[in-house]
Amino acid sequence: MAEFCSLSGRTALVTGGSRGIGRAIAVELAGAGANVVLGYRSGSEEAESVASEIGGRAVQADVSHPDEARRLVDEAGDLHILVNNAGVTRDGLIARMSDEDWETVLQTNLGGTFNTCRAAARGMMRRRAGAIVNISSIVGLHGNPGQTNYSASKAGIIGFTKALARELGSRGVRANVVAPGYVATRLTNELPEELRNSMLANTPLGRLGEPEDVAGAVRFLCSDAASFVTGEVLLVDGGLGM
Repeated sequence: MAEFCSLSGRTALVTGGSRGIGRAIAVELAGAGANVVLGYRSGSEEAESVASEIGGRAVQADVSHPDEARRLVDEAGDLHILVNNAGVTRDGLIARMSDEDWETVLQTNLGGTFNTCRAAARGMMRRRAGAIVNISSIVGLHGNPGQTNYSASKAGIIGFTKALARELGSRGVRANVVAPGYVATRLTNELPEELRNSMLANTPLGRLGEPEDVAGAVRFLCSDAASFVTGEVLLVDGGLGM
């Protein structure tokens, strides 16, 4: 019997793959047998370390720029899997939010997802096969004070992915969303203890998620086990979004 959720023989590109959730996804997909290419904007030492660990490659690119996203996809090769994880935050209340903070978050998180999907779509359509997983967030569904820009970008990813699934489905290409809840990363480690305690109190499973929790969901959606799943939003949030 074939290994459940095997990705053997497939090439995967993971953007934002040098740390946190992106790193865990890259390790998980490689463990499933995929040939993984990590896209990263900064942190070359971390990215190269992950690539070395999993026997993959690291390619520097800022996916918020269409030309760089196209180059990244071209360098990654003949893609079977695309995971868009690259993202930034520039938190602040709307009354004090700068144009730059709004535009940077939208262009990186939502624009970067568009740029890489557009670059990868033609090859997947030609092959009549492919799996795209875009990483959103619980705040894209429920919002969060001080994150109008981030929430808008993550909500946009959901709408974008549903439309993409309708466009590409007839060519055998699937597109889905994973929306993590509060996951133990550098960002959540820096949050005030009071806010962290509030998150935990509202999460039925009573803990923060781990990057590996998200990675397992991504692996499933990239595999043939999810061959009849497209246009869906899978919350990996410990029940927070119920």
